[in-house]
Amino acid sequence: MIEVELRNWRPDDVPAVLAAFRAPDMARQAARPIDTPEAALEWMALWGFRDDARGFAVVAGGEVVGNVAVSNIDAHDTGWVSYWTSPHARGRGVAVAAATKLAEWAFRERGLFRLELGHRLDNPASCAVATRAGFAVEGVERAKIRYGTVRHDVERHARLATD
Repeated sequence: MIEVELRNWRPDDVPAVLAAFRAPDMARQAARPIDTPEAALEWMALWGFRDDARGFAVVAGGEVVGNVAVSNIDAHDTGWVSYWTSPHARGRGVAVAAATKLAEWAFRERGLFRLELGHRLDNPASCAVATRAGFAVEGVERAKIRYGTVRHDVERHARLATD
């Protein structure tokens, strides 16, 4: 598995964030366009000021190549995991390594018990990441998310601290 480092987002990461969100599949994931340095800084800042979430820049070979986060942390010690990698870094195991490291951090440092994640059924790459990072398939949630006017079924995965 590729070696990755998880660290806080920094202002000098703006170019990496802007480059990542230029990819059409990434642009669809953002609540609003991340196409200016100000928008990138705002996006990064959100991860540093929330009690219910923590996001990390994923660094491989000295370069920021993605994001991994746990959000929606609730009173049941459950959190929602998300991840992305820059298009040029995909297919090298970066997301698997980052999701694995995030899970270890969330269980050890945040004291979470359950981590959940979901992916569209038409995203086999994300499914492979989840499975390889130890997240078991739990089922399909019909029409769970909407991008534009299209609703998508989502496959739910989870990993427990006891797994």
